[in-house]
Amino acid sequence: MKPGIGKTGISPAIVIAMALVAGTVPVRAQDYPSRPITVIVPFPAGGASDVVARIVTNQMSKTLGQSIIIENVSGAGGTLGSARAAASAPDGYTLLAAAMGSHVAAPVLTPNVKYDPLSDFVPIGITADSPAVVIAQGFPGPGPERIRRRAPATG
Repeated sequence: MKPGIGKTGISPAIVIAMALVAGTVPVRAQDYPSRPITVIVPFPAGGASDVVARIVTNQMSKTLGQSIIIENVSGAGGTLGSARAAASAPDGYTLLAAAMGSHVAAPVLTPNVKYDPLSDFVPIGITADSPAVVIAQGFPGPGPERIRRRAPATG
């Protein structure tokens, strides 16, 4: 056995340092949430993003024991709602049901977007994923049947 290494292979000094750091890291606030949470959906009510947000927040509300309010702030490809969420207090009481359009495409394609998707938001989870398809009219490549045959079978 190497000097300074215990039976577990971890130096006792590292274990002590980890314990000291763990003692200084704040634990999740015990009183959160103490009031209703607002989830901004940056798209119109009744659309796919809205439906997913309502399904997810229904369970979140039960788990957290707190009301969750859906606020649909649509317009400009999701950037209006995203900007409103970015301008809110960073206290965990305003969440954003973000989408690829408002966080990937819009900052690249739209001048003067009022938020930075990387620095103004902290990802906390994925609620759903959906396949994306690139299509073109008159594309000279392989037809849909050939693409379908080459695609891996999904369950």
